[in-house]
Amino acid sequence: MEREIFVDTSGFYALLVSGDEQHRRAGQILKRAREKRSGFVTSDYVLDETITLLTARKHGHLIESFLDVTLHSSACRIEWTDHEKFSETVSYLLKHQDHAWSFTDCMSFVLMRKQRLRDALTRDVNFEQAGFVALLR
Repeated sequence: MEREIFVDTSGFYALLVSGDEQHRRAGQILKRAREKRSGFVTSDYVLDETITLLTARKHGHLIESFLDVTLHSSACRIEWTDHEKFSETVSYLLKHQDHAWSFTDCMSFVLMRKQRLRDALTRDVNFEQAGFVALLR
């Protein structure tokens, strides 16, 4: 099994919204990952952020299927926040205040570092700034 790929909000959005400019590319990455038997990992914070983005951009009709797939998928593992992860994220955020990174991004970076993940299905340049590979850039 290949190394897991972290899925960020913009990655989920690209997969879900056919009109997104990265939709085709995100689908290709998903297909290649399946062929290599790579799994995906995300966080509860990314799920929250994705639902908020879908709602804000008038794609609320996609939320139920998005949750059904992610919550019941054997290919996508969800990292749930606990006190320890939250505290580590606070420390990371405070240490990197010179960057305009969101708390959710910082949580993603902490999770990725702990799990030695390198690739993120995202178009967010912040992942590159933090030393990861943004697969949709």
